Amino acid sequence: MKTVPIPVALLEVGKPLPVDVLSGTGQLLLRRGQPIVSEQHRDKLHAFQACTSASDGLAWQRAYERMVHDMLRSGAAVDEVARASMPAEIRETDYVVGQQLSGGWLDLQAVLRGILYQGGLAINPLARLHGLEEKAMALLQEDVDGSLFALFQALTDNSLGYSATHALLCAVVCELTGIKLGLTALQRQPLVRAALTMNIGMAREQDSMARQNKTLDAHQRTLVAEHPLLGEAILRGLGVDDPQQLDLVRWHHEPESALGLPATQMLRRLLHLADVFVARTAARRTRSAQSPVSAVKNMVFGAGGDDLGLGSAMAQAVGFYPPGTYVKLANGEIAVAVQRGERANTPWVVSIVGNDAIPLAQYVCKSSTQPRDAITAPVNFEKIKVVVNADKVQKARERIPKP
Repeated sequence: MKTVPIPVALLEVGKPLPVDVLSGTGQLLLRRGQPIVSEQHRDKLHAFQACTSASDGLAWQRAYERMVHDMLRSGAAVDEVARASMPAEIRETDYVVGQQLSGGWLDLQAVLRGILYQGGLAINPLARLHGLEEKAMALLQEDVDGSLFALFQALTDNSLGYSATHALLCAVVCELTGIKLGLTALQRQPLVRAALTMNIGMAREQDSMARQNKTLDAHQRTLVAEHPLLGEAILRGLGVDDPQQLDLVRWHHEPESALGLPATQMLRRLLHLADVFVARTAARRTRSAQSPVSAVKNMVFGAGGDDLGLGSAMAQAVGFYPPGTYVKLANGEIAVAVQRGERANTPWVVSIVGNDAIPLAQYVCKSSTQPRDAITAPVNFEKIKVVVNADKVQKARERIPKP
């Protein structure tokens, strides 16, 4: 029988376990429904290399991801979520979902968040990350603009947690920029994998820091500085052996700090740019979000040397006003960008608030190349008081003339 390790450190004393617990040699240690009775008992499980069947382990992981999602949705503090132990119940649907990744970007976000939160304790993470990567790239290939729309919209929703959305959006930005630069699929793959995992060393803390009302303290600044090295160590412990992925994770904050082949250093700088770009467009309680057009222009006009080309490629890949972000039009309406246009600064848009400040119920796609619908300024998402209906946006996009 194939087995997977149990995250013993996340087991709560006195709480029944929903799986059979085996030793590393296959001996039954605890039957399903029995609890850990003491801290010493938990230490013994660790010493015996406690594990469970692969099917139970993956379903338990899915139950954990569902629990975290529900806690965040109900308004639980990130610190409370971080202290949560493994759940005592596994639903039948957890077994079905655990067999194959399905759904859209928010489903992937929930899965990735669970893996990043558990870090070195994650159950069967490499197979899950591989499946997640394949599903993400399939969604992106199927609909690039819809993917950007979903992720930029998710970036504004703190109840989802920031770390996993940041990772997915960085991966998408890296993939699209890599294609624009003419990188092969083999060159882009470690870049995407590094983007998904580069913050595994501080995922819980990253979500907490995104919500706090004060600037980072000394401990948090140290964590931010040291998490690339910690992330590399965690990934090695999980079994990642791709030297390029590990290199990118290790140096994504300081791409020039270590010697490497020119191609490797270029990938480091690209990941670093994507990381900074996404971070700038996400709000904190201590500062407002920077508009994507400002973040893109900073990359392009604030860069020098080789980074100028990388920033320009990234701007062309996602646009100055990426799908899912907000703009003000010359006619006074507030709109959401829904699809990239022929030029980086002329996306297709859907007006959501009229020039009389009344929300609009009918969604109609308009090209911002038209003078009346030209973009005059970006609008910070924090100023938007209406909820954008993603289904109506998709239906409106279907009526855009094909090029």
